Amino acid sequence: MNDAMTPKNELEQRIQAVLNDEISNEDFMRALQTSQVFMPVADDTQIKNFQRSNKIEPLLVEVEDGSKVLILFSSPDRGKAFLADYPGYKGGLLVEFAWVLLNVEGEYGIAINPGWDLGVDLEPQMVQRLN
Repeated sequence: MNDAMTPKNELEQRIQAVLNDEISNEDFMRALQTSQVFMPVADDTQIKNFQRSNKIEPLLVEVEDGSKVLILFSSPDRGKAFLADYPGYKGGLLVEFAWVLLNVEGEYGIAINPGWDLGVDLEPQMVQRLN
């Protein structure tokens, strides 16, 4: 991933800025609320153009301590390599981060751009405070 440190959008610029201590964590978190993210969701391919449920199934990965982490990306392109290991998650939604917090239920951490240098992890306690 040779372009890992080249920001491709506004969210990635903000991630780079917070990682380089150019903006505060608080300023980053405020800006994150209105940032667009790509949320992979499970494909429902039983019948083409028919959705059996009005509930989405986002990609939640269980980590070593048994907690769950919601996987998000700054763009669909950033998710391609990671999602190759999750064949049921070929589609997704482009939404504001605040929408994710309002619509994805449960206790979870969040990983934005896992596997990339331009990524950030939020602990479950931080996610709960943002709600």
